[in-house]
Amino acid sequence: MLRQPKGATIAAIMKATGWQQHSVRGFFAGVVRKRLKLKLGSKKVGDNRIYQITSADGGEPLSRQSRRRPA
Repeated sequence: MLRQPKGATIAAIMKATGWQQHSVRGFFAGVVRKRLKLKLGSKKVGDNRIYQITSADGGEPLSRQSRRRPA
C-alpha cells in the first residue's frame, strides 16, 4: 500500500491489517524506517495524512524498476 503512487492513510492500513493506530505508527517507525531503512514521506491532503515510501533523493515515489539489482 505504501508503494502505490497514491500512498495510503493510517486508516486504510488499519482496515487492511486489523491493527490499531498506535501499532501502524510503530510499524512505520520500527520496521519501515529503522529495519528496512526506507524513506517514508507524508503529505497532508485535506484532513488526511497520506504516507508513501519515497526515494532518498527528492521525495519522489520509488518506482518498481529502480528497486531491482543490477545484472
